[in-house]
Amino acid sequence: MNRGDIYWVNLNPTQGSEINKLRPCVLVGATPINKARHTVVVVPLSTAAQARPPLTISVSCLGKQATAVCDQIRTVDKSRLTKQAGQLSVKDLDALDDGLRQVLAL
Repeated sequence: MNRGDIYWVNLNPTQGSEINKLRPCVLVGATPINKARHTVVVVPLSTAAQARPPLTISVSCLGKQATAVCDQIRTVDKSRLTKQAGQLSVKDLDALDDGLRQVLAL
């Protein structure tokens, strides 16, 4: 479970405006932490959302353009991950990092 890997994640149950359902998500936590903990930090991907940096960043996923929804970052238990779906390119991961820095005011 490396930083930048994309997994299908069951995000249900949710509340209010949280992104829900089974969808691909990017692991954004540090690789050593991903391997050591029972949880991972993810950013969900959407094909419906439009890219509006820094909140949503355009990335390539599963051969399609998708949008990483940076303001929906969350920690999930590894039991929510169903299967690996690929990996972000270095360019897309760098763009996602920039979006997260702005959203989190880092």
